[in-house]
Amino acid sequence: MPKIADIAAAIEELAPLAFQESYDNSGLQIGDPAAEVESAIVCTDVTEDIVGEAIATGAQMIISHHPLLFKGLKKITGSTPQQRIAIECVKHGIAVYSGHTNVDSAYGGVSYIMARQLGLVDVKVLQPLEDRLAKLVVFVPEAYAGQVNEAVWAAGAGRLGDYDRCSYRLAGEGTFRALPGASPFVGEVGSDHQEAELRLEYIVPRHRLAAITAAMLKAHPYEEPAFDVIALLNKAGRDGLGCIGRLPVPLPLLHFATVLKECFDCHTVRLSEGTGKPIERVALCGGSGAFLIQNAIAAKADAYVSADFKYHDFTDFGQSILLADIGHYESEQYTKRLFNRILSEKFPNFAVRYAKTETNPIIYI
Repeated sequence: MPKIADIAAAIEELAPLAFQESYDNSGLQIGDPAAEVESAIVCTDVTEDIVGEAIATGAQMIISHHPLLFKGLKKITGSTPQQRIAIECVKHGIAVYSGHTNVDSAYGGVSYIMARQLGLVDVKVLQPLEDRLAKLVVFVPEAYAGQVNEAVWAAGAGRLGDYDRCSYRLAGEGTFRALPGASPFVGEVGSDHQEAELRLEYIVPRHRLAAITAAMLKAHPYEEPAFDVIALLNKAGRDGLGCIGRLPVPLPLLHFATVLKECFDCHTVRLSEGTGKPIERVALCGGSGAFLIQNAIAAKADAYVSADFKYHDFTDFGQSILLADIGHYESEQYTKRLFNRILSEKFPNFAVRYAKTETNPIIYI
């Protein structure tokens, strides 16, 4: 039986908490990480009805996209739905975990789900994460390069797009003298020593740097390994906000709007005038995505699909690109599938249920 910490780790393997925006509060909201759980309900928002559903079905965990505790609670008196939910969850031992902007920014996350739902091909990230990579450089005796490689790769280093186990090696010679008190792996105390070594370099995600460095040090034969950590300006490749892809067949505007309504089960789609061109290159972002409009234009998208566009977004940019507002809930509703897939693959005997009482909080007349 998995623990709450195991469930969180499975989600964060795809969507590390380091990916979340500074304003966000993703992660475990309520519950003991060491507690065991048999089943969970997945949803977009945690509501009082969903908590009641969890109690009725015996689910010990609720996994949501939007955080229950987005801002700090200053009191818990039951005067608001948020406070009442927290009280009921604690009372009945129900854990709450939320994967929000970390899931938005993960490769394969919210926007990629939208792209798959729409049938896009050649999908790439629209705004890659920045300041998230480093380079680890370590100097290793030639005979031990293999075991150091295996250790750092297993810890998460050396991943470049669709490639893993990536590294660079350069042969050279290391020199040192062991001082009194040292226990050198090679050489003698008080004597100069030269050793044939390899310079090994790896790209490292910064949120994994501590674990990767620890794995390297454990695998390295030297008492005091020489290594460097270098900050990189490279963007994070596939991880980031939004994505852009291509429809297999270009569509006229009205046909494209009909496809959007079918794919995302929309009652309505708010559209700008656009350029009048057929729609082929499509950018997407789940949730409130107006901040990426200019990224979509710069990427030469014919349309940008997201939610919560304001009036002036349409007036300022609506003739440069087709803006398609499909609704906030509609753009993020399939995030539940992602949670279900992650947990079903990782824990085959763990019961994951979609919330039956979940509804779109916006009613269309």
